[in-house]
Amino acid sequence: MTKIMRPATLLTIAALLIGCGQAEQVAPSITMQVDLILTNGKVLTVDDNFTIHDTVVVDDGLIVATGAASILNNYQADAVIDLEGKTLMPGFIDSHTHIRGRPQRYIELGDVTSIAEIQDLIRAKVQEIGEGEWITGYGWSEDELDEGRRPLRQDLDSAAGNNPVTLTRAGGHSAVVSTLALELAAITDATPDPEGGVIERDENGVANGIIRERQNIVDRLVPDSTYDELIASLEINLNDLLSKGITSITDASKAPSEYAMWEELYENAQLPLPRSAIQFQWFNPEAIAEVKARVGDGTDFLKIGPIKVFADGGFTGPAAYTLEPYVNQGDYRGYLNMPEAELVTHLNEIHDAGWQMGIHAIGDAAIVLVVNTLADALERNPRLDHRHYLNHFSMRPPDFTMELMAEHDIHITQQPNFTYTLEGRYSENLDGWRLEHNNPIRSPMEHGITVAISSDILPIGPKVGLYAAVTRKGMTGREFAYEDEAITIEQAIRGYTLTGAYLNFEEEIKGSLEVGKFADMIVLSDDILSIDPERIMDIEIEQTYVAGKLVYANE
Repeated sequence: MTKIMRPATLLTIAALLIGCGQAEQVAPSITMQVDLILTNGKVLTVDDNFTIHDTVVVDDGLIVATGAASILNNYQADAVIDLEGKTLMPGFIDSHTHIRGRPQRYIELGDVTSIAEIQDLIRAKVQEIGEGEWITGYGWSEDELDEGRRPLRQDLDSAAGNNPVTLTRAGGHSAVVSTLALELAAITDATPDPEGGVIERDENGVANGIIRERQNIVDRLVPDSTYDELIASLEINLNDLLSKGITSITDASKAPSEYAMWEELYENAQLPLPRSAIQFQWFNPEAIAEVKARVGDGTDFLKIGPIKVFADGGFTGPAAYTLEPYVNQGDYRGYLNMPEAELVTHLNEIHDAGWQMGIHAIGDAAIVLVVNTLADALERNPRLDHRHYLNHFSMRPPDFTMELMAEHDIHITQQPNFTYTLEGRYSENLDGWRLEHNNPIRSPMEHGITVAISSDILPIGPKVGLYAAVTRKGMTGREFAYEDEAITIEQAIRGYTLTGAYLNFEEEIKGSLEVGKFADMIVLSDDILSIDPERIMDIEIEQTYVAGKLVYANE
């Protein structure tokens, strides 16, 4: 069937209407043939006014209209979906996450509930890949284990036999390794701590298998994975994000050499994939420049994102760099990831090179240092709309630091889900005001700072982040400074959609259901605006659309 009006024509009309001060999205007066209409729902546009409509019209992968059901008179569609009153909203944009391909030697530990289960997985992997082979894994958390403690090297030894094992904790800032792995790495009880890291020892001075922040002293021995197994696994792991309602991500730490694999995957994928922006670490500026020269601005589905810089460690160690010492740990305040002078040099170098930065800064001392450095760089070399931002911002810094951030438009991508999953780590290592204000969102917003919400895979699913942002509750139900840092569900949704797009200079093309933007949308099982906040994590993602195409359906 011949289409009477193309999207470009409609968008021109819409632009003229908006320019004339008409806020509503007005449908054309003649019938337009389109690809898809979703109607009879609660459509959260996430526009400036958080407008709620009944119907959304899609053509060529773009939103061409939203409004009341009456606009249906102006369209004929190839497909019409009755939402039956359910909520339709923009797909989640995870502005800080880590998605990887995994080798055969890898064990997924994100859902384990006991050390015994970890041991069973190790034994099964030994049977699968044979004796002597390295076994790796990721995702365990002592807070979710029946034994109520971390696995130690003796726990791995009893299951691994002659296989060296290294298993990274959820969050990536510490790992447990087996005795054989320590021996192969020539790590003894007398080995000094690596710079910026800790080899944990028991009360007798014996290494217990836990390594904080510098797991590479063991992981360097793990054989490289094959290209084929990594790219196949990467496709599956990216596709799985669609079932969580995630339609765009920023992968927060890659080497320039890895970009080619992502390019090949996106060119030849057999499964639907979300849109991705890739952050490079600043270890090889020449290689980054070469990739940038080759790919330019990238595509609608794959592009280069900001440069990633690690300022300090994390809380799972703990190793975040703090202004005051940790609880019951003497004068220990964590670590910077590199000497301060080197970090300052890197930040200035990247800024002067014209790149945007997404900077890992978790502890309040690291936040203060990074913000002061960025403010100095921006005063010395002003750049309009630089959109530098801090990843994490896990500890609330002094007010003057937040004032400096607002003054210089330094933004944040925050992970309120940490409040939920790392409740035990915060309670163990912080106290008083610092504990109650972990992962602050409301206070930086009130200071005028732009705050996006993301996951950093703890866990990946956005529902935990939304729940913790609104309730300020940990996994035991403990509330952290509810009145001080909680935000509304509307603010949380905006942070996980439109603000995430803003951090990547993409707010004009995605993040809300407005005319001219990508039709990246999700259908929810419940009304997220009116549901009891305690039930947010029970909401199911029923459908996910990318560019107006159904890419996931909950059967």
